Amino acid sequence: MKDKDSVLQNAGINTRLTHIGNDPFDYHGFINPPVVHASTVLFPNARIMETHAQKYTYGTRGTPTTDALCEAIDALEGSAGTILVPSGLAAVTIPFLGFSAAGDHALVVDSVYGPTRHFCDTMLKRLGVEVEYYDPSIGAGIETLFRPNTKLVHTEAPGSNTFEMQDIPAISAVAHRHGAIVMMDNTWATPLYFRPLDHGVDISIHASTKYPSGHSDILLGTVSANAEHWERLKESNGVLGICGAPDDAYQILRGLRTMGLRLERHYESALEIAEWLEGREDVARVLHPALPSFPSHDLWKRDFKGASGIFSFVLAADSPEKFKAKAHAFLDALRIFGLGYSWGGFESLALHANLKDRRVAKAPTDGAVIRLQIGLEDVADLKADIERGFAAASAV
Repeated sequence: MKDKDSVLQNAGINTRLTHIGNDPFDYHGFINPPVVHASTVLFPNARIMETHAQKYTYGTRGTPTTDALCEAIDALEGSAGTILVPSGLAAVTIPFLGFSAAGDHALVVDSVYGPTRHFCDTMLKRLGVEVEYYDPSIGAGIETLFRPNTKLVHTEAPGSNTFEMQDIPAISAVAHRHGAIVMMDNTWATPLYFRPLDHGVDISIHASTKYPSGHSDILLGTVSANAEHWERLKESNGVLGICGAPDDAYQILRGLRTMGLRLERHYESALEIAEWLEGREDVARVLHPALPSFPSHDLWKRDFKGASGIFSFVLAADSPEKFKAKAHAFLDALRIFGLGYSWGGFESLALHANLKDRRVAKAPTDGAVIRLQIGLEDVADLKADIERGFAAASAV
């Protein structure tokens, strides 16, 4: 692999995805790395055991299988190191725990992933960390929210369910002037369409459950750090004893090989459907950053190389009393779209977004928010299914 590195640095993304992460000749030429199941690792003598002077020391500290995935993610993220954890939510909570302490103040975007907010409002609060939620459109204006004890800024772009973009470079510059670290949940774009560390972020978070897996059957998260913060991230993860399983790492590494091709299809299909929805009377608004009509489209166009397959639309209703009934009628009429959480798999999904926990970035007032994950099905069939949903909703 090492003799390929210089060539791969300038290669196209699908070429890189095909070859990064492991050298087949480390494993007798077999294309994929073996799945190494490990807890105990033996040492050749007492001195090496005492000093840990060998690459592998215990199963929680990595195996050749998990290292192969970490190396691949580092190549994509441009990071100094990556840890694997059992879920996307764990990928958020571990750096929060590792980089904040009692008495700290943390700034968290108000369009954040719901379970992240729940963690901040419960466990992080009990540990003595004060969390303040900020408007995703704040940009450099976030400076007014900083205090002497502000240690961490959490970003997510686009935001969960309503897809607001954030000015990540501007926020990062302000945070660093105040000595705070910046974390970003980059699950929507993946490192293929946005590389957070290139835009000032210190810690890049990704739910590999989504597009790297691509098949709705693996739970895994990755956390990648720049050189300044890698050692602390690695130490925090070791202290907590949380690690990704080798079988899951193997499956995610396998998923990476086709992620570029899958993302292209998700991107193209979702944008076609979003543009189609914009022209319908059933729809009050379409919430997709790649649409020129979207309020923060310019930020997406400036910083991102593409869009994934998940976006929302506002199902038009003439009164708030009908929001839920129309949303449920729409969803219950779908036959190809599944009703389920998560996204990033091959299948299309839909849900009624719950935005009741918003404090600053309030929910739309012109209808229920329906979130769509556009999978790999044919667009014509997906449109026909959405038509079924609209027909049912219009009868309410």
